[in-house]
This record gives sequence, structure tokens and C-alpha cells, in this order.
Amino acid sequence: MSKAVIGAMLAVLVFAAGPRVAAQQVKKEPIPAPMGVDGAGTFMAYCAQCHGIAGRGDGPAAKALKIPPADLTQVSKRHNGQFPAAAVKNSIAGDHAMPAHGTRDMPMWGPVFRSVENPSVTELRITNLVKYVEQLQQK
Repeated sequence: MSKAVIGAMLAVLVFAAGPRVAAQQVKKEPIPAPMGVDGAGTFMAYCAQCHGIAGRGDGPAAKALKIPPADLTQVSKRHNGQFPAAAVKNSIAGDHAMPAHGTRDMPMWGPVFRSVENPSVTELRITNLVKYVEQLQQK
């Protein structure tokens, strides 16, 4: 027999005789309900990783994204000085995603929050988050 065939047979025997490793089980657990419903706390817990603590799009995860996160301090400026609260709310909640606008890189937090808390609490959380983002606007 050739050295290659002997090597292959030896490898099969070593693999077959080796220790058996049980398949690792994935433990499925619901995500915990977010603490508090204030806008600042929700922003720090769910938005600051990408948008940064000050909302400028410079969070620690921003560099890993294909499309940089929006500078949330400039939302009003991009809308002729008016803060588009309804549009911001829809963006956060993911209620009106438009497939024609391309892929959606930002997570849709509405379904995530609704999966772990009462829908009315989610509504309050998102409303408070929108108000917080409005406070971030540069004058």
C-alpha cells in the first residue's frame, strides 16, 4: 500500500477511536425585559453601541458596519430644522420599513421590545426614546 493510503487509513482509525464529544446544545431562553423605560437609559442600552453616547454615529461598533450609523444630532438639520418625530419613531420601531429603500441595517427594536414586555410599555419606551433623540439635536 502507498504511504498516502496508509496515512488516510490511520487518520480514519484515530478519528473513529478518538474521544466522543457530545453535540453542544443551544440553550434557548427569552431575552430579559429591558430595565426602565426612560429615553436616556434605553438609548445607552440599545443605541449608543452604534450611534455613540452623544448620538454622533461614532459608537464602538460603528467601524464594523458597512454603512456608518446616522449622526442623530443632525436629524432636524436634515429635515429643514423640523424634528420628524413620527419618522424617527417608525425607524426605531420598524413599523414602516420600505423595501424599495434598500436593506435595513439598524435593528427594528419594536418587535424585540414587544417580545419581552407589554405592548403599551414598548410604546412608552419608544416614545421616550424619540423624545431623547429630539433633545440631542444641535441648535
